[in-house]
Amino acid sequence: MAQKPQAASPEKAEVVTAPNPSAAGTPESKPERPDELAAHVVNRFALWSGVAGLIPLPVVDAITVGGVQLQMLRRLSQIYDVAFSENRGKALIASIAGAAIPASSAFGVASALKAVPIFGTVVSGFVMPVLSAGATYGIGKAFIQHFESGGTLLDFNPPDYREFIKAQKEKWEARSKDAGSESSPPGSAHSTAGGAATSS
Repeated sequence: MAQKPQAASPEKAEVVTAPNPSAAGTPESKPERPDELAAHVVNRFALWSGVAGLIPLPVVDAITVGGVQLQMLRRLSQIYDVAFSENRGKALIASIAGAAIPASSAFGVASALKAVPIFGTVVSGFVMPVLSAGATYGIGKAFIQHFESGGTLLDFNPPDYREFIKAQKEKWEARSKDAGSESSPPGSAHSTAGGAATSS
């Protein structure tokens, strides 16, 4: 009699375990809308880009940030089911950095400052992560808007997004300042204002 329950328990175990993977599946735990998922991707890659901006070697940091931006574009293309070409992606990232981001010259200067011992390293250590993260955020938001309107990599025109990217970079910088003010003491006015701005 003890053998019958043992024989029956694996069948029950199969029945019980079969629904569990589908109940804990990733599609239900992730945002269902592409724009929400894309926004999470852009935020994550913007932070990674800021970290890449901390690399203490000039030029290497800029190349790394470009690589992070290219991976972000690849992921956004997957989310919106847009054909991705690495060569086309590299060309777009380069042209959007040149045409749509006036601060790209500051980006280059900040990277080059790392060659100056002590002073350059300290200054660029503060400037480069902010520029890198803001640029990546702006570029990501521009591609989200373009893909949501039915665009592809082939018809993306960087100058069309110049003002949009500038506005998105300003949003990122304001958000970063709000996050900095939230880390101030709980009773201060800055932390209350920052919390209100973030929640809206």
